[in-house]
Amino acid sequence: MHNLRSLDALRAFVDGGSVSQAAIRLGRTQPQVGRLLAALEADLGFRLFHRENRRLTLTAEGLRFYRQAERVLAGHDGLQRLAAGIRDGRSDSHLRVLTAPQVASVVLGPALRTMAARVPDFTALVDTRIRLDAETVVEQEHFDLGVTVLPLAHPKLKVEPVCALEAVVVMRRDHELAQLRQVGLPDLLAHDLVVTHERSLLRQGLERHCREAGLTPRPRFEASNGVVVCQLVAQGLGVALADPFVVLSTPAPHLAMRPFACSIPIPYGLFFPAWQPRPDIVDQFAVLVAETARREAAALRRSLRRRGPDIAAMRRAAETAGPPEEPHE
Repeated sequence: MHNLRSLDALRAFVDGGSVSQAAIRLGRTQPQVGRLLAALEADLGFRLFHRENRRLTLTAEGLRFYRQAERVLAGHDGLQRLAAGIRDGRSDSHLRVLTAPQVASVVLGPALRTMAARVPDFTALVDTRIRLDAETVVEQEHFDLGVTVLPLAHPKLKVEPVCALEAVVVMRRDHELAQLRQVGLPDLLAHDLVVTHERSLLRQGLERHCREAGLTPRPRFEASNGVVVCQLVAQGLGVALADPFVVLSTPAPHLAMRPFACSIPIPYGLFFPAWQPRPDIVDQFAVLVAETARREAAALRRSLRRRGPDIAAMRRAAETAGPPEEPHE
């Protein structure tokens, strides 16, 4: 079927945005890259590209294929890096981390800084996914460890709980709900709601509390993930229930969050591929990630107990946080 040179050409084309840029990245001529892409398309038996005025763009099928091809190439890159390290007598200090975007922003940054200071040759690839599905992770992903909202259950994954947050109510700082210390369910339902999809923990938790209280939620807007929900709230389109890590990772300066009177736990955990041994470097980094997540969760709880937590200040604190304290025996 397709060879690695053709897949490399496809990746270079996507990264560069054109055949000419792909040729520069690969150190080849444009005709050479064009022939590799055409051969790959012919080999696959379906159209990878739209061709318009001599310009190529990916088809929907091409994008779907590329997403999987990129994972194959990442695995090959890892093998090359490992082989080079073995030849040079170096230990393998590279990790591929699979995570949700909000974790990359709030939790992984401090852990990566600490790990880089402790291990001079440490490197990492952080690969983000809006939604991590167990079957997809097992069948399609190449990774050393991951961080996500639980549950994530599969016999081929080793899952370790880390910490649990509580859902908060997020609104603009100038919204009337921002004057409250805590937002109750009737207060929330009295305003335009922005909600996540029906399968989300937040949506299911909201509907459960509404059923128990005999109330009916009437969402005004719905989004596929919490990041977009917070962005819509920042535009003044309503209020929402949110994961506080997502709120902190949303680059909107005028958001506020308040405790929600009804409990909706949001558990976070680490997961590892059970089909491969876990090197020491993975264990070391996993400890740092867990300690960082617990520290950030505790800081959030302390801040929410005070009226009007400063989200911008909390973001700055997370970005400049020092190394986690060593665990006590």
